[in-house]
Parts: sequence; structure tokens; C-alpha cells
Amino acid sequence: MTRNTQTTWMLQTKRADFSALAQRFSISPVTARIIRNRDVVGEEEIRRYLHGTIQDLYDPRLLQDMDRAVALLQKKIQAGSPIRIVGDYDIDGICSTYLLYRGLARCGARVDYQIPERIRDGYGINESIIRQASADGIDTIITCDNGIAAAEQIRLARELGMDVIITDHHEVPTDAGGREVLPPADAIVNPKRSTCPYPFKGICGGVVAYKLVQVLYQAFGVPSGEWEAMLEFAAMATVGDVMKLRDENRIIVKWGLKHLPRTRSLGLRKLVEACGLDIHAVSAYHIGFVVGPCLNASGRLRTARLALELLLTEDEAGAQEMAAELKALNEERKDMTQEGVDEALRQVEEHYAQDSVLVVYLPDCHESLAGIIAGRVREAWNKPVFILTPGEECVKGSGRSIEAYHMYQGLCGVQDLLLKFGGHPMAAGFSLEENHVEEFRRRLNAQADLKPVDFIPKVWIDVAMPLEYISQRLVEELKILEPFGQGNEKPQFAQKNLRIRSARVLGRNRNAVKLSLVTEQGLSMEAMLFTEGDLFIEEMGTRRGIDVIYYPDINEYNGNRTLQIVIKEYKLHT
Repeated sequence: MTRNTQTTWMLQTKRADFSALAQRFSISPVTARIIRNRDVVGEEEIRRYLHGTIQDLYDPRLLQDMDRAVALLQKKIQAGSPIRIVGDYDIDGICSTYLLYRGLARCGARVDYQIPERIRDGYGINESIIRQASADGIDTIITCDNGIAAAEQIRLARELGMDVIITDHHEVPTDAGGREVLPPADAIVNPKRSTCPYPFKGICGGVVAYKLVQVLYQAFGVPSGEWEAMLEFAAMATVGDVMKLRDENRIIVKWGLKHLPRTRSLGLRKLVEACGLDIHAVSAYHIGFVVGPCLNASGRLRTARLALELLLTEDEAGAQEMAAELKALNEERKDMTQEGVDEALRQVEEHYAQDSVLVVYLPDCHESLAGIIAGRVREAWNKPVFILTPGEECVKGSGRSIEAYHMYQGLCGVQDLLLKFGGHPMAAGFSLEENHVEEFRRRLNAQADLKPVDFIPKVWIDVAMPLEYISQRLVEELKILEPFGQGNEKPQFAQKNLRIRSARVLGRNRNAVKLSLVTEQGLSMEAMLFTEGDLFIEEMGTRRGIDVIYYPDINEYNGNRTLQIVIKEYKLHT
């Protein structure tokens, strides 16, 4: 079996009275259909989707233990007791730590922070961090973006005389009987608790921290404007942690991006600048693929403290220097990642192309890059992928999956080989002895019930829309659906039976094709296709018929605005 470049095109068929919705909300039936395709239903939900503001966010006191956590913090702050934040080394953990540190310091707390080192400490709070806090005379620990699974560690902290508040958003561990196992903390603020009445479970650690700061500010009489002024950090955490841009997440990201140009973080300004972006035009895409990876690179290759210190600094020269350092670190990370991807793809092509589950061991790869590489290989082959790298004492692995394969259950089937594992249907992490790698590969494949059809990716079309329907007004209207991202994907339209009148390759790297297309009704429209241009021209040959999945756009050149489409997928007629 070779790499699968086929795709199956699927048309969304969700039903509603699109004309009535269009009239009710002053939008086109096309936009109404797209909103329904995103599972936004009911007048109130549609109103919040289209016009929601910060006032539409849920009451933070609906989070279980919120009042208990804030009351404890209020008491500790008033007593001058030292508080330590224990965060995490990814963008969600960095932003969560920033929010709690700024919030607690504003309320007069004696507060500092500790972020685990990825290689030395691993994920989350551990025994050495707790013992160090005790040795430093810390009275209270507050976690963010971790802690819900650290029952033993929290018990140790309590035994050493410290109070503990957990703020987290990860799944709550359960025992063999399916009952939740909660750490013995003084307060546990986590929307995933089964008894938590919070109406939206899909928020990230940064949003949980942001909500806690909101209630803390209310308790200390800090104006709400100061809380709103940190919204961009909740937004960055949401995008960076790949949360679904639905419900209040979408409002947080939409308004957080609008607030970004007014950010009070000098370091964030300098980082946006170092990335070559205009701070007035930063999108969710830029956070996910440009700015966010720079913050993550510090935790991957060095220490996340560097990213946090950048966000907190008020020294202009220092901020510029640290931003440049993070940018350079991310460039280094990209180069290392590409090397890993190239080597992984080579191994698959030469040795594992017939496997249903791809298991690739990269002995020279940095363990922090395994997840990214697994994701890239999965994109190339549309198969479940595990990338293994050497750790200090054993081999560590990170996996990324496809819809047809439940990755966590797959690991459960070989757990006798594993030292440690965890995850969910689409991603997982684990460790095992190096001499078990081949057995791990063999058994995963033997147990996988996957068929060739499972390896063909599905591409979802929102509307089969003739090019004749496109107008500048519609293109502008579609912008109200932004920000786009996980759970609120950019709309995709389709039209069959277009004729290619001309095609030419553009760009210094010849990575774009400009086509002139004609519909069966005779309408002519320009189209852009971003791909290896020369390969497309070769594939096209003498063929002139094409079906396309596209997004409508406006091309602005020399003051002229003309309609065009950007082609996402195509099928040439034989």
C-alpha cells in the first residue's frame, strides 16, 4: 500500500429553515447554512455566535469550588502568606501562569511561579517541585493547566503543611469502578468535574485561570476593565491549546484578538513584531502557527520561563532581545522538526508502507518534537502514527490518530509492554523499554481493525455553490464567521464541471498556480491554487475539465477589487 493522495468529498446535509434564519438575522441563506453546519442551533446560540460580547461569557462562580478558592486566596493575601503558582511548559500553561501571576500580584499577593522543565520534570507538578516549595517556605500552591491527576503529589504537599488550590481543565482520573479520583486539595476548579455545573466544559487552563482572576478582582474591588485588559492571554491559550472555537471560546478569541493591539504586555508586542506581523491584523491562524509556536519553543528546547519572563518584562531592550531569542529558538525547532519529518517519512516509505499503524523510532530526535512529527506524518499518510524517541531511561512515544482508530484503546491493548501511557482517541503519549519497540509495532498492527477506506481522508463541503452566486457582499459577510479554527473551520464550497481556459505558475518558488476558469453558463473567474506549480501543470497535461473545493475571495490590485476563488482541493477530469 502506498501513500494515499485520494480524498472523499462529503457534502454537509444538516437541515434547517435557512431562509427564515437569513431573514431573522439579516444574513444570506448561505451563511445561515454554514452556521447550522457548525452545529450552532437555536436563536440564542446563533445570536451569541454572531454578536456575542464579553457580557455573554458565563458566570465564573458556576465553576465548582471557585468561591472556596478565592476565599482562601483572599485570606492568604491579607495574611501576607507566600503563594507559588505551578504552571506548565506549553502555551496554555504559560498564559495561565501569566494570568494568575498578574492577577495575584495586582491584589497584593506575595507570589512567585515555578514551571516544570519538560525533560527533567515531565508534565505537571511533581514531588521535587513540592519539596522545593516547602523548603522555600511556601504556604500555598496554586496549579494551573495541571494538577487534577496529581493525587499523590498533592497529598505530599498537604502532609508538608501547605494548602493547595488546583485550577485545571484536563479529564478527571477515575478508578476501576468509573468513580472520579480527586486530589486532596483545598479547592479544585475544573469544569470537567462531573459535579461542576459550569455550562461549557471545553475551556482551556488559561480560561479557568482568567475566570479565577475575574472573581479575585471582584473580591478586592479591582475595576473589571483591568480584568478585561488581559483577555488576549485567555484567547492565545484557547487557540494555542487547540480548543474548539465554539460557545464562549469563540467569544473569548474573537474579542481577545480585537484587544491584542492594546495589550499591556510589552513582551507580547515585541514578539508579534519579531514575527513580522502587524499587531492590528493578528488572526487566530497567526496565534496558532506563528506567535504560539515561538512561546512553545522555549518549553520544547530550553525553558518556558524564558517565554513567561518575556511576557512579564517591562524593559524594552530586554523584551526585544528575548523576543528575538524566542523567534530564533522557533526557527531552530522548525529545522529540527523538518529533519525528523524527513527521516520518519523515509522510514515509512522504505519499511512500513504496508502497516496500518505507523510506528517510527527516531533515535536522534529531540523528544519534545515527537508529537509535531507524528502529526505531519499522519497528514502525509492519513494513518495512525506513533513517533518514538530516546529518553534518559527508556523510549518515549507520542501519537496522533485518524477518526477510524481510537488511539488510547489501541495502547490499552498493549499496555503490558508499556511503562506508562495516557491519552484520548486522537492523541496519546507513552513510554516503554527500547527492546519492546518491535513487539509494540507488531502487536499494534495485529490488533488494528483498519480497512483501506479508513485511510482516505474525508473533505467536508459546506455548500455546493455555483461561482455565479459569489459576490463581494457575500465575501464580506463571511468574515462575520471568523475567527476560524478547530471547531469553527473556514467554510468550503464546491463546484463541478469548470473548464480551465489557462493556467500559469507564479512565485519565486513556483508554488502557486493562477487559473482562469469558466463555468458551464459562461462566467469567467480567476482562481489561485497553492501547490507545487510545475507538478500541477504536468498532472493537468491536456485535460481542461476540473471540479473544485474553494473559498471565495477578493483580489485587490492597483486599487481594483475583483472576485476570485482560492482552490483547496481539486479533481481533474480524465
